[in-house]
Amino acid sequence: MEFQFTAEHEALRQEVRDFLRANLPAAGHGPPRPTSQEDWPAQMAFNQKLAERQWIAPAWPRQYGGLGWSHLEQMIFAEELAYAGAPDGGRVFNVGMIGPPRIVHGSPEQKREHLPRITGGEVVWCQGYSEPGAGSDLAALQTRAVRDGDDYVVSGQKIWTTGAHHADWCFLLARTDAEAPKHRGISFLLVDMDSPGITVRPIVNMAGYHEFNEVFFEDVRVPAVNRVGEENNGWYVAMTLLDFERSNVASIAANQRTLETLARSLREEQPNGAYLDVLRHRLADLWVANETGRLLSYRTAWMQEAGKIANYEASVIKVFATELAQKITNFGVNLLGPAGGLEPGSKCAPFDGVLEKGHLSNVSPTIYSGSSEIQRNIIATRGLGLPRD
Repeated sequence: MEFQFTAEHEALRQEVRDFLRANLPAAGHGPPRPTSQEDWPAQMAFNQKLAERQWIAPAWPRQYGGLGWSHLEQMIFAEELAYAGAPDGGRVFNVGMIGPPRIVHGSPEQKREHLPRITGGEVVWCQGYSEPGAGSDLAALQTRAVRDGDDYVVSGQKIWTTGAHHADWCFLLARTDAEAPKHRGISFLLVDMDSPGITVRPIVNMAGYHEFNEVFFEDVRVPAVNRVGEENNGWYVAMTLLDFERSNVASIAANQRTLETLARSLREEQPNGAYLDVLRHRLADLWVANETGRLLSYRTAWMQEAGKIANYEASVIKVFATELAQKITNFGVNLLGPAGGLEPGSKCAPFDGVLEKGHLSNVSPTIYSGSSEIQRNIIATRGLGLPRD
């Protein structure tokens, strides 16, 4: 692979950096959480600034409001936004999850109605997939959608629904044929979150953030024209993924920001003697590991740029980056001593408590979007060729 970016790539990186300096308040810089829901009006305002440059979904084809960026351009963009701590504002669901199925399977009317509103930063979507009894085994879902004339009547419960309390729409998997094999009786529906019968209840995580929700559907009427793809074919619609960049470079960039914070702390505090040497060596180990992760991320994007399928390679960097984030913030809170456990807002919290919040928040990335156990299975079977049994 080529380890040097082109002049065009470096120009794009500088353009993104200049934009972030001009449009992102200094307080927004720091280790970001992609699913953060705090300061929502400010997040939406930032999305509007991205929309003005067609940067909400720059990898989408131009006819759908994107710029048709390459994988390396996407990676550079994601790296710079994550390093700067730019808010997500729901883009992870709008662009990476609802967009691909709609582009591939959506009707012309659905595309005209919804895609411009996504790239224009006007609406927010949430994902109605997981249920209390259907997480990793998603096809075991029990939410029902019964056809009644021109509508489906939806009843059931979804859980771990990120951003449902802010969302305008939900893309929902519901069972439309209870007798069919579990992967074949599911339909993909677009649900207006203002519909009667929807109740959203908050789930506050252990870091004290309200990102997740449980959502109840009680006889919610959904127009049949809001079904994407054929009835009972929703599982295959949901599995549609366009060839978007999957390098997980955002996690590496966030790790880098945290490491720089820790290095600054060491320079300022200067512990004495051998203890300082131990801390320096530990920090150096983590720094080298993160640089390894950066190269793994670059390699994944390079493979996609070259037309290769980055399958288990994407799983490798997902496991590596998310587990490394836990090691880095664990080291950080211990480096800071008792003060490392103080939350933001405390007058004695170092770096306004970002290490404490990061330490707690970094548990979930090793679970969502495919747990580390699932990713290791992919690496074993698809990468190493090991048998499933």
